[in-house]
Amino acid sequence: MTTATRTLTVDGLGRVPVTFTEYGSGRPVLLLHGGAGPFSVTGFAELLSSSEPAGVIVPVHPGFDGTPRPDQLASVASLAAVYAQLLRDLDLDDVCVIGNSIGGWIAAELALAETAAADCRVSSVVVVDAAGLHIAEAPAADFFSLTLDQVFDLSYFNPDAFRIDLATLPDERKAAMAANRAELLAYGGQATADPGLLGRLPAITIPTLVVWGAADRMIPPEHGRAYASAIPGARFRLIEHAGHLPQLETPAELLAAVIEFAAAHTAGRSVTT
Repeated sequence: MTTATRTLTVDGLGRVPVTFTEYGSGRPVLLLHGGAGPFSVTGFAELLSSSEPAGVIVPVHPGFDGTPRPDQLASVASLAAVYAQLLRDLDLDDVCVIGNSIGGWIAAELALAETAAADCRVSSVVVVDAAGLHIAEAPAADFFSLTLDQVFDLSYFNPDAFRIDLATLPDERKAAMAANRAELLAYGGQATADPGLLGRLPAITIPTLVVWGAADRMIPPEHGRAYASAIPGARFRLIEHAGHLPQLETPAELLAAVIEFAAAHTAGRSVTT
């Protein structure tokens, strides 16, 4: 495991510093965290890199965990542009992109950008309990109006197994959580959604798997079905005993789904299963 910071030059955004950690070696995987921060995917990164010959890259979205965020970086689409440039700066190809929550939204935007790119670097995308859609008949929870306890209640199949008592946390951890919350708002807005995203998803041609926890009440499974219906050829997989973060509650089941799908969709090879 190694951690580095690289300053990228991104069209329309200028210079953007990105901190990322690499786990293992092998076929590249870009693993994108949600609003909880990179700690919510590091365990899965370790599991994936130890189970497969995979080089898993976990970036910290600029602004999260005390990293700097340039003022011009203020949307999910701009984050996707940053990660598209990161793949090129690292000279990565045949990349599997996995994103959870707002990371899943970034993954969808990255899939749109890479579909249109002359030098597409991504061969498969896994969208996990993603934010980004506005589904009127199954609205997502208003994250910014919830207490921490309410977030846990809505996020997990078994909330008590993961619940944190805010009063027991050190002040620096509380401050970091508050700062991450502010960065989430800066990128995704109050609704953590883009009303125009659903209409743009049919342009994606990269093989896509949509995975959702059946117990997710932060972003209900109807959003996952909408993602899968809108993206041509996308597959939908429901995990019964998971909520909004399957990588924490059911990592083995998510791992099996990711490995099967990524193996079937590598550069020059696409297998319908």
